Formats: sequence, C-alpha cells, structure tokens
Amino acid sequence: MSDPSARLLQLLSLLQTPRQWPGSELAERLGVGPRTVRRDIERLRELGYPVEAAMGAEGGYRLVAGTALPPLLLDDEEAVAIAVGLRLASGHAVTGIDEASVRALTKLERVLPSRLRRRVRALAAATVPLPSGDGPRVDPSRLTALATAIANTERLRFHYLANSGEETRRLAEPHHLVSSGRRWYLLAFDADRADWRIFRVDRIERLQLIGTRFERRELPAEDPAAYVTSKLHTSRPTHRAVVTVHAPAAEVSRLWGAAGEVTPVDEQTCRVTSPADTLEWLAFRLTGLGREFEVHEPPQLAAHLRELGARALRSVR
Repeated sequence: MSDPSARLLQLLSLLQTPRQWPGSELAERLGVGPRTVRRDIERLRELGYPVEAAMGAEGGYRLVAGTALPPLLLDDEEAVAIAVGLRLASGHAVTGIDEASVRALTKLERVLPSRLRRRVRALAAATVPLPSGDGPRVDPSRLTALATAIANTERLRFHYLANSGEETRRLAEPHHLVSSGRRWYLLAFDADRADWRIFRVDRIERLQLIGTRFERRELPAEDPAAYVTSKLHTSRPTHRAVVTVHAPAAEVSRLWGAAGEVTPVDEQTCRVTSPADTLEWLAFRLTGLGREFEVHEPPQLAAHLRELGARALRSVR
C-alpha cells in the first residue's frame, strides 16, 4: 500500500483487534516491508496511540487499552453492523445490555454521517428481534473476558457448576462463544479431560485468564454453532418431534436452522424432524413459523399445543 495515510489507518484498524500482531503478519497484510511497519508504529505512538511491543516467539504489537486512547476507526460496513447490533441487543440474555446498548447507540448515531444514519434507520425499521424470554442472564464483562481469551488463544481457569449441582475446576482452551435462544455457551477444549466440552456461560464462576497461550486445535466439525446444537441435543433427554408444515422446505429450513432436519414432501409442504429439550421450545418454534402445520409425534406436543390454544382463546373472550 503506497499511500502512507491510508496505510496508517489500515494498520490502526488491525491493531484494534484484541490480539498480538507479529510484525511479519502486519507487513504481509499491508503489503510493505518490516522496516515500514516499524516506522508506522512509531508514527502511531507520536499521534498518541499506545502501541505496545513484546519480544520473543509469541511477541508482536498490540494496542493497549486506556483512557487516553483516541476514538475507534470504523469503516462504513462496521459502523452500520455495530449500530444495528446495538438496536437488537436487548433481545439477548445479557445483564444490563438493553440500557447499555441504548447509551452506546446514542453516542454512535451522533457521529455517523447522514448517509450511514439513513441506512441504520432503514435496517432497524425493517428488523424485529424475537424476545429472549426469562432465561438466565449473563454478565457482559464475562462475555468480554471470554471473547478476549478466544481472540488471544489464551487458556482459562474457572469453576463450573454442573447440572448435578457439583462445582468443578476447569482448565480450558476457549474456541467459540455460541448464543442459542436464552443462553450463551462456551465451546472449549478441556485440558484436564483431553476432550471438547460445552459450558453454559451463566454457570462459569471465578474466571481467570492465566496468560499462557495455546495452539488452536481443529474443531471436529465445520460449523461451531451446529456442533454445539448437536451436542446439546444428544447430551440430555429430548423430545423428538415429527411435524408436517405447509410451507416450502427451503423457507422452513431457513427459519428452523440447524436444530432439526427438514425434508420436502412436495413444492408447498415439508416434514420437520427435530429434537428438543422442552415442549415449550418446540411449540414456540412451530407457532413462530407463521404457517399451518400438523403434529404427528410426540402426543405430548399435540396436547401442549391444545392447551396453549385453549388458553389463548380464553384470554380474548
């Protein structure tokens, strides 16, 4: 990249990612030599950006957080994504996120160019988040700490409350955070048990980033979200629903996601086979499709839907 100003902005954008950047990787990203990277780092320091350098095999450059940090640099797509995400954040099970997101959105929209403000408002007007219900709430600082450990490939120690009520100590290599309905899950490699594990974030306590790095392992699946979904459904007792939905299979697959199997019956009808841990979840997903459907099994689901329907009719009499 020949334009020094544009290169400096791109370098700053890379350094804002919470990780160590080896000089060689920065040089490759920017299309320049290591000496140019070092000069640009010094220029950022002169402008007031606290860039820290660490020596050694795991060393590199990183931007140090602090009160003197100048404003973030966002490109157009990043700014729009953040603004829309803040508008929808109240649908997630994160303690205090609704109020905090409103404050952050107010600050962001104040500095958005008019062209981006119009895009954000148009997207927000066309998007309605589903309510997340009354599930367990997660401290946002815990999510931030976990996300930082994932980005920096840093091992974690924490106490974990199992389903049985037993509290255990864990040493883990964090891989992904997965949000599913009312809950957040940490997908990680458990070093003591030498196997992949899924932890509910609301059950993680006394979280510590211990400072030791690890080499990221290959997950035994292409999609972390699909892997977590499949493991959750096979690790606990579930209901197995078989339902005919009067809608094209492609449409239902889009809405249902990876939690079940959707097979076409004809162009306007499909069969959904899906496991679930509760009848309430199945009823919510089926009624949320907005299409006619028939329940074939289990009979408990049909009974639950009849009860819901009767309750709804009583409420409007």
